[in-house]
Amino acid sequence: CKLFQDCASLTTAPELPATTLAPFCYYGLFYNCAGLTTAPELPATTLADYCYSSMFYHCASLTTAPELPAITLAPYCYKSMFQTTSLTTAPKLPATTLAEGCYRSMFYNCAGLTTAPELPVMTLAKECYYQMFYNCALTTAPELPATTLAERCYQNMFWKCDGLTTAPELPATTLAPYCYNGMFYESDGLTTAPELPATVLADYCYYQMFRGCTGLTVAPELPATVLADYCYHDMFRDCKKLDHITMLATDISAPYCLTDWVSGVASTGTFTKAAAMTSL
Repeated sequence: CKLFQDCASLTTAPELPATTLAPFCYYGLFYNCAGLTTAPELPATTLADYCYSSMFYHCASLTTAPELPAITLAPYCYKSMFQTTSLTTAPKLPATTLAEGCYRSMFYNCAGLTTAPELPVMTLAKECYYQMFYNCALTTAPELPATTLAERCYQNMFWKCDGLTTAPELPATTLAPYCYNGMFYESDGLTTAPELPATVLADYCYYQMFRGCTGLTVAPELPATVLADYCYHDMFRDCKKLDHITMLATDISAPYCLTDWVSGVASTGTFTKAAAMTSL
């Protein structure tokens, strides 16, 4: 691993024909190879823990990704693989079975990336999409059809994606701890939030979900009647234009469930609550 780290004059990579990988085998292999313009073919279909993690980290001249044919992933296999590169096109991600942290920070800070790959998987894994598109120039989010979530699965997924105006649908009705934590944090261009149909919440599920989304004016309806620990904490914090909120909880006794949830929103507007709720 890190065999060619900081080889700034390296422009062409060697062939990597292996189809079965080992843990950490290509970890940081071309780390900070600023002159690398073409990635090698990566035909492997059997992956291993951290096998491609940080492989092209900070390869500033890399604009096109290699194909990634694996169907079954391994823990953190693609973590930070293209972090801070100049990718303009993402590779297809055909995997149908995810693993913990598999796509974590994969395209982190790829400021030229405007289109996301399809993400059709219905059952997610812990941290699978964590910070996947941080600070990318996405104009359209991928569809997210998953109905089985996992801890931190979408955490910070679209953090600072300022070009994103509309959020994808989020159909899951059973949530997981931290599942949407910071999902759209500081996505200034977001003007339309997704519906949030879940009526049974999980600890930290919506924590900081829309924090700093300064273009958001209408909040999604929040139908849950019983809140969970930290569930809405900082959810709409600093959404300066937000002036329509519907929150139907009748039990808000969970620790820190509403802490700073509307801090910094518009000073006037419409707040709709359950008829039985008298303490708000």
